[in-house]
Amino acid sequence: MTISKIPSRKINVLIIDDSALIRSILTEVINSFPDMQAVVAASDPVQAKEMIKTLNPDVLTLDVEMQHMDGLTFLEKLMRLHPMPVLLISSMTEKGSEAALRSLELGAVGFLAKPKFGIAEGMRDYADTIAEKIRVAFQARSKFRISRTPAFREVLPALGSRIGTAEKIIAVGASTGGTEAIREFLIRLPADAPGIVIAQHMPEAFTKSFASRLNSLCKITVKEAEGNEHILPGHAYIAPGHSHLLLKRSGKNYMTELSQTPAVNHHRPSVEVLFRSVALHGGKNVIGVMLTGMGKDGAIGMMEMRQAGAYNFAQDEATCVVYGMPKEAVAIGAVNESVPIHEMAQKVLQRLISNG
Repeated sequence: MTISKIPSRKINVLIIDDSALIRSILTEVINSFPDMQAVVAASDPVQAKEMIKTLNPDVLTLDVEMQHMDGLTFLEKLMRLHPMPVLLISSMTEKGSEAALRSLELGAVGFLAKPKFGIAEGMRDYADTIAEKIRVAFQARSKFRISRTPAFREVLPALGSRIGTAEKIIAVGASTGGTEAIREFLIRLPADAPGIVIAQHMPEAFTKSFASRLNSLCKITVKEAEGNEHILPGHAYIAPGHSHLLLKRSGKNYMTELSQTPAVNHHRPSVEVLFRSVALHGGKNVIGVMLTGMGKDGAIGMMEMRQAGAYNFAQDEATCVVYGMPKEAVAIGAVNESVPIHEMAQKVLQRLISNG
C-alpha cells in the first residue's frame, strides 16, 4: 500500500454511526494511531450537526443507514452548506454499493465496507486501511473550501466523419476521487466517441454498479469489461474490481483482456497494467488520460504510451481530489498537457480531430 504523508498535527475525526459498537471500535482504532484522534462520535446526523459547528473536525466518517436522517441526505446537505472530507463506512451489499457510489458523486472522498461477519474483529483488522483512508481524506481537505455541487454538463458535438473512431482508443486511469472525475469526463462525450478503456481502483462489488450508473447518465455505452470483447466506438469498458484490464489486438480489431495476475503497485485492477498494454498495442492511435488518485500507479505505463506515440493528458492539481498519480506522470515527462477535469473531454476531442 502507498503510504500517504503523515501530517504535522493530529487529524481530528468525527464519527457518525448509529451502532454503539461501531462507534466504540472506530474510536479505539483511530486513537491507536499517533497522527489522528477521534474527537467525538455521534449516533446520527442530527446529533452531529452541532458537533461539526463546534469542533470543526478535519474528517468525518459516515454510515449510510441511520435514524432521523440517512447518510446520503446528510452528505448532500453537508456538501452544499459546509463542504468537508467524508469517508463512507458502510455494509458491502448491492444496496450499499449503490449508496456508496451515490456518496462519491455527492462528494465523499472514499469508502470502506464493514465486515459482514465478526464486526469487532473485522474492523480492528481494517485498522491500517481505515487510518490510511483518513489520511487521504485529510490531504484532500483544501478541495472542500468551496461547494462541490456539480455544474451543468453539456454533451460535446458528435465527431461524425472527422476522425476514424474505430482506429482510436482512449485509455483512462484513476484512483481516489476518480469516480466523479470519470463521470465528469464521460458524461460530456458524444455517442460516437472512440472506444475507451478504464482502470479505476475500486473493490469488486462496486465496479458493475459504477458502470451501470454511468451508462444511465452518458450518451456513450458504459459497461464492466468482460474480456474478449471487440472495443467499439461509443463504448467505455471499466476494469472489474477482481481483474486487471488489458488491451490486445486480433487482426485489425482491438479487444479487451482480463487477467488475475498479482496486484501491481498494490492494485488489481492496475492502471500500470492497462497503460503498458495500451502502449504495446495502441501506439499513436491512443489518447491517454490520467485522473485524480493517490500514489504512482500508471506513471511508467503512461511514459511508455508517450514513447509509443500516444498523446497524454493529466488532470491538473487544482481539480484533483488527490494530486498523486497525475503528479507522478507529469514528473517523469509522461504528460503532454495538464488540464482541469471540466475541460478534459473537450481537449481530448480537439486532439482527436486535429490529429485525425
